Amino acid sequence: MTATGTDIVELDRIAVYEALRVVELAQEEDWERDTPCAGWNLRRLVAHMAAQHHGFAAAARGAGRDRAYWREPADLSEPARTHRAAATAVLAAFAEPGATEREFALPELGASFPGRTAIGFHFIDYVVHAWDVTATLDVELDLSDDVLGIALVVAQLVPTEPAVRGPGFAFAPPLDVPPDAGPLDEALRLLGRTPEHWPTKSR
Repeated sequence: MTATGTDIVELDRIAVYEALRVVELAQEEDWERDTPCAGWNLRRLVAHMAAQHHGFAAAARGAGRDRAYWREPADLSEPARTHRAAATAVLAAFAEPGATEREFALPELGASFPGRTAIGFHFIDYVVHAWDVTATLDVELDLSDDVLGIALVVAQLVPTEPAVRGPGFAFAPPLDVPPDAGPLDEALRLLGRTPEHWPTKSR
């Protein structure tokens, strides 16, 4: 999934902390803003992010097939606080000894994956969702070129079947990539985002 020797758990932690940082920049009036996820405002996007954290945490502990863990929280009156609690849970699960060697059942993808691969999927989710939030709020994404380069490698491996892309899923079908695209823009377009439609400050 990623280059030999890459610490995917550490990369994931970096992406999750960046997503935490930008979510916590949101003010009360921001939660109803549209996001790059078609049909989702910021509140709904953060609900999805929290659900994914809890689902991946369950998958790391062998319970990923239970769809109850993947449900969006019923109470999102404090979106940032709910998201932080979920992020704390998934980081703790991924940090457990042997997490990268376990099988993770990921029902949205209809299969199980080795832990390292599954954590890679979570990593790219949070690079992209961190960007979604920065684009929504028109703030800068603070991830290094090294992290974004590995994110592109992972984005190239995310399944593209129609059954796991489109409305209701985290990613839309892949888009064509211009020859001059940088690693972030290429990763975003491979995952169905249109970065050119959102403020350049976030790119």
